Amino acid sequence: MKQQGSSSSCSLMMLVVVVLVVVVMMNEAVSGAVLSPSQCMEERRLGVNACKTVVFGQAPSAACCERVRVSHFECVCPVVTPKLTSLISLNSVINLLKRCGRRVPRHFKCGSLNFP
Repeated sequence: MKQQGSSSSCSLMMLVVVVLVVVVMMNEAVSGAVLSPSQCMEERRLGVNACKTVVFGQAPSAACCERVRVSHFECVCPVVTPKLTSLISLNSVINLLKRCGRRVPRHFKCGSLNFP
């Protein structure tokens, strides 16, 4: 029973990571700065912490949506693997983005995630 809950929590955490990727890639104001691996790890950690309530079925907080808007795509897209995309629902990602006031461009691709 613990494994099922753990799997569900893991899937939802990954949903948060994917949402961070998508929003950042859509953001026109992404800077050209290259971040170090440790900076990217910190950025992903901050995003997951800010949005962890989403894992428990709650709407994203203002802090979560803000984190989604400021994260860098180059930090998050590399973790969007085929295994990850098999654990999450594309509709869930799109709904979370909409809740944070973001649009998903048609035919958008990030890692192994493809939007219609």
